[in-house]
Amino acid sequence: MKAGQPPVVAVDGPSGSGKGTVSRQLAVSLGWHYLDSGALYRLVALSALRNRVDLADADRLAALAANLNVRFAPAGELERIYLDDTEVAAELRTEQAGEAASRVAAVPVVRAALLQRQRDFARWPGLVADGRDMASVVFPAATLKVFLTASAEERAMRRHKQLKEKGIDVSLPDLSWDIAQRDARDANRAVAPLRPTPEAHVIDSTSLPPKEVVARILEWLAAVGVEIERA
Repeated sequence: MKAGQPPVVAVDGPSGSGKGTVSRQLAVSLGWHYLDSGALYRLVALSALRNRVDLADADRLAALAANLNVRFAPAGELERIYLDDTEVAAELRTEQAGEAASRVAAVPVVRAALLQRQRDFARWPGLVADGRDMASVVFPAATLKVFLTASAEERAMRRHKQLKEKGIDVSLPDLSWDIAQRDARDANRAVAPLRPTPEAHVIDSTSLPPKEVVARILEWLAAVGVEIERA
């Protein structure tokens, strides 16, 4: 399968569905590249917050998106993301950055500014891309499309546990409300609303460990003819 474009697995889903964990594990298992598209929107949001840019100022947000100086660590290493040569992974995972990113992602010119940058991540031997419009917009010809979901209650509990482990104190009811608001905004935005494409494999991860989700995706990849060489 070396002719043509490199294979791409597009993994979409709402916040807290586990798509980041699953996608990173899948990329490591395959020895492929990994794209965390949500991090790009969080980076735009973080840059806007640092530069005191109004999140309603579409033109300035688009300029920030077009000129981001970012660098990602390989999927097999500890999660590290650099903005202007400063490591910002922990800062990107705060609720403030997530809320701002959801607002930034609803701005059409920002999405347009980041489109080609995301597509440039597709390199041999392959790419696992996670986000909210990977299958529908960024990689419409993806080799395999996966939509990962989970119950709202489970997603809120996962996020609450994750933040607690990082020493961030947030109430579960507040977190549930934030996730519900983000879900509504993502599903109803005018550009690239969050929803599975007709050909996507939908997985409910509410009661499934990431390892089992990865195993299913590997089976689907093999079924469509991708030669899997485990890393």
